[in-house]
Amino acid sequence: MKNRRSQARALGTLPENYLRTLAYRLRQPPRGFKIVKSGPVKEVIKLHNEADWTELPVPYHKDKDDAPYVTAMNIIRDPETGFYNSCHAGTHAVGPRRGLISFVTPHSHVIMRKYRDMGMDAMPIAFVFGLPPAYEIMANFSGLHMDAWGEMEMVGTIMDRDIEMVRCETLELNVPAEAEIVVEARVNLKDRFKVGEVTSPSMYNLPHYENLPEVEVSAITMRGDRPIYRNHQTCPDTDHQPLPRLCHEAVLYNRLSELGLDVKDVRFPTWGAALSCIIQFSYPREGMVNDALMLAMGAPWLNTKLVVALSPDTNLDDPVDVYHAIATRCYPAVPNTRGSPYDPAARPLEGQYPWRVVGKMGIDATIKSRHDPADFERAWPRNWGQVKLSDYL
Repeated sequence: MKNRRSQARALGTLPENYLRTLAYRLRQPPRGFKIVKSGPVKEVIKLHNEADWTELPVPYHKDKDDAPYVTAMNIIRDPETGFYNSCHAGTHAVGPRRGLISFVTPHSHVIMRKYRDMGMDAMPIAFVFGLPPAYEIMANFSGLHMDAWGEMEMVGTIMDRDIEMVRCETLELNVPAEAEIVVEARVNLKDRFKVGEVTSPSMYNLPHYENLPEVEVSAITMRGDRPIYRNHQTCPDTDHQPLPRLCHEAVLYNRLSELGLDVKDVRFPTWGAALSCIIQFSYPREGMVNDALMLAMGAPWLNTKLVVALSPDTNLDDPVDVYHAIATRCYPAVPNTRGSPYDPAARPLEGQYPWRVVGKMGIDATIKSRHDPADFERAWPRNWGQVKLSDYL
């Protein structure tokens, strides 16, 4: 799901139509899903002690990992509304039937609290591997919706077709019938366990530790003929960076369009450490760009730390082109300093051709002395740069 070509395939459209298509479909009512008696994911069923998820090819993601790291989409159910919520909560597979799961989405915590308020000690959860990518896009939706629908009800809406769900073997949950692998489990709502060196989308080992709830595996079902294990490698810039932000892009597309902008694209680039956003549009008059920047920076998510507005002629897939636009088209806030005669954004000095004046800016991108330098050490996959395809041929 890293690029627009594959994202467009997930929605059955062309790359140039992808963003407006997703933005439009997210404004439609939920399509829901169909319950079926069985499906391909039920061809192999392993229950209880036979359900060992360490037999799956779960990788270690970085050198500092103490256990294999599961990055599958998971499904939980709101016990009050019945709506299905989903996300990609990274989970340390610390034993054959045990994991430690890192829920970071607010809706997950709301649902867990509802189970606790009802006097429940455990919450059912299903880990789902190997699905059409539109499931994963919708699983990462962030915004007001849990009072009206859950993410699974909108999967068919953004795919523009019906989806089928089948009953779990050991849980009161339904899961996608066309999945490759499903791991059924329960989340322990009482206890927490400390796990260090978190795998973050910014590629740093931050935060340094988390106190995570435990999951206990109760069943594994899968296709019978070589099921596909889907892994979201969390570093460097892979699906882990763009996937949680694809619906953010569509929501911002809708909001920017409401300003009257001709929006071409919205992008959280993989090379932006999951903390920066590019908005690309044409506009009819001055004042609209600053409004667009403030709208994006004021978004409810935590990843619009740096927002850049660009014109449609800049190639968003080329960091060099983006940086060139910043360097040559930006008129920064420190005004009236000596400018280059080669800078088209600088203001020509009347009667002093070819001299110009320009604003300047300084960006402090250094390792901060107030922090532990280890906070800025990058996280790399195990054996990064040492694996050669020829060794396996």
